[in-house]
Amino acid sequence: MNDELIHPKELPFQLYEVLDTESLIQRERFSEHNRETFDAILETANKIATQKFATHNAIADADEPKFDGKNVHMIPQVKEAFDAYNEAGFMAGRYDFDEGGMQLPETIMMATSGYFMAANPSTAGYPFLTVAAANVIGNFASEELKQQFMPRMLSGEFTGTMALTEPHAGSSLADIRTTAIKNEDGNYRLKGSKLYISAGEHQLSNNIVHLVLAKIQGAPAGVKGISLFVVPKYRLDETGEVGQRNDVALAGLIHKMGYRGTTSTALSFGENGDCHGYLIGEPHQGLKYMFLMMNEARIGVGFGAAMIGYRGYQYSLAYAKDRTQGRIPPNNSPADPATEIINHGDVKRMLLAQKAYVEGAMSLCLYASRLVDDTKTRESAEERRMSEELLDLLTPVVKAWPSEFGVKANDLAIQVLGGAGYTREYPVEQCWRDNRLNPIHEGTNGIQALDLLTRKLWQANGAGLEILQKRILADFSQASGPECLALVNKTQGYMVKMQALLPSLGVALRSEKLPNLLANAQCFMNVFSSIVMSWIWIRQANVAEKALAQCEPADKPYYLGKIQAAKYYVNWELPLVNRDISLLESSDDSCSDMQPEWF
Repeated sequence: MNDELIHPKELPFQLYEVLDTESLIQRERFSEHNRETFDAILETANKIATQKFATHNAIADADEPKFDGKNVHMIPQVKEAFDAYNEAGFMAGRYDFDEGGMQLPETIMMATSGYFMAANPSTAGYPFLTVAAANVIGNFASEELKQQFMPRMLSGEFTGTMALTEPHAGSSLADIRTTAIKNEDGNYRLKGSKLYISAGEHQLSNNIVHLVLAKIQGAPAGVKGISLFVVPKYRLDETGEVGQRNDVALAGLIHKMGYRGTTSTALSFGENGDCHGYLIGEPHQGLKYMFLMMNEARIGVGFGAAMIGYRGYQYSLAYAKDRTQGRIPPNNSPADPATEIINHGDVKRMLLAQKAYVEGAMSLCLYASRLVDDTKTRESAEERRMSEELLDLLTPVVKAWPSEFGVKANDLAIQVLGGAGYTREYPVEQCWRDNRLNPIHEGTNGIQALDLLTRKLWQANGAGLEILQKRILADFSQASGPECLALVNKTQGYMVKMQALLPSLGVALRSEKLPNLLANAQCFMNVFSSIVMSWIWIRQANVAEKALAQCEPADKPYYLGKIQAAKYYVNWELPLVNRDISLLESSDDSCSDMQPEWF
């Protein structure tokens, strides 16, 4: 199989032809960069991911971390890859030059992460979680906490986690029981348990910085009483160096069907009554702070799902080009040579579906990353506000759609390989197992659907939806070729159907039909995300159709493939939402009225 993690034209197409990322260098923050520095960063990521991450992906899956009762042990290649990532400066890539960073756009940093996720999502989890935790500390913690932890997290000396979930509560954070009692020293003592904490214990760094949600004694009930704390594995001494072990204990490792190389832990805080925690920001504001990390993580989860899906697609594509089986009329006599399976119509269908899912998901996530850059660096406050409203609206889709369809792509990759795909001798089954976690990660896809339908769609009086519609129509107005114009006309018809739904959905949110609507939230996610993805594909097809007129002959197949994938998505996938539209129009009660005893 080709060892390329990503097709060499794919990221340049997404970054420079579709998103015009090069124009970011005109903004003050990125003015010291140029196309050459962006490309050099991407090439470095590709090299490290290929040489240090991809080489132990299957090994880490087969030989997962082990706990001997005292320490966690893992294969040495994980540490080697982690160190190479840090030495290249990727951990601090987004940060200011004076903080030791490279002051790179989020769009470029997200693109670099694509190589690592395609190569080895388990090992990539350690630095990615650390960056997310550092971002929360950098945005909300006191100067003292920033100085104590951030520099060493951005250098990789310390790593980070997010400790939200508790055994009894799951996604219901209002029900957490971990408590924090203020001590005479002004800090807090925490007591409680957390579950499914990725990267919660390992030997990769000198310290692990847990961001822990807890309720201060006497806090208001529910989510309004949640605070956020820095809880290090080792406390720092008076000189700021790693000192005494904090009262944080590993209760055990959890054994997952995928992502096996990333430790998944059950952690106990304060078993001996001496778990020191340091409050981030104001009391009772923890959920607001953690949502920064969660929203960034949701974009990361979506992109990770896209890249794992993409890796399976690339492998099944190479396999289909090499594997011979069967014959195609008129050359179908026993004397005729067997054909490569890529020539069979049903295999083409499965490969085209994968392409539409994973390249569409990549483009969506990179668009969201560009919005992150715009929220921080657009010139006017109004432009930044509009970017933020649009990003808020799209975030549930950015998390949920790739994590649903990335898994579907991996399922199709297994099917393309036939019986071989089901075996561990081939990598596509691991891709499926790794990716199957992502619909659950960072809020299940059902939670994303509820968030979209009950909150994001209506916030700021629907400002995000208005901005989205204007951007979609602006992109549609750029279509000039016959292929794209046909796709635009079909998609606009579904936009009209969705718009017609909104008044009744708004009424249902405030009526006795609310249970029906909540049970049918996934229907609206399907409608909304399918329209968004049709737009994302038309954006790509627009660029490709125009590029065909002036590109080199060798590049024509690439652009034609983009147009064909856009046609597949709009013609095959978008019409499937007619069922969902019908269910929403009728306020169907099939799910909401089902009683537990009827199952």
